[in-house]
Amino acid sequence: MLTLGIETSCDETAAAVIRDGREVLSDVVSTQIDIHRAGAESFPELASRNHVVQVMPVIDEALTRAQLTLSQIDEISVTKGPGLQGALLVGLEVAKGLAHARAFSSSE
Repeated sequence: MLTLGIETSCDETAAAVIRDGREVLSDVVSTQIDIHRAGAESFPELASRNHVVQVMPVIDEALTRAQLTLSQIDEISVTKGPGLQGALLVGLEVAKGLAHARAFSSSE
């Protein structure tokens, strides 16, 4: 069983590919530290917008490092909380979109 995990709960965009719930095949993280450095905390809207930009490149890199394609992934997991609402929604909608794309491509 191959799982693609997506994490967008706060100000880090991450994706990992896991085999059988135990073996990490890849783990990619894009940080927003420099973007938020000017303030004492993360800015929710800025974090959400950066996830939109970073999430697909991070997922693509995780799949590349695992030497897999999306069609080889059996399941997609995503952080549902706790976290920043807008940031969580980015991860959720990307996961849903990828799942639909996978289902559509496998039905052809």
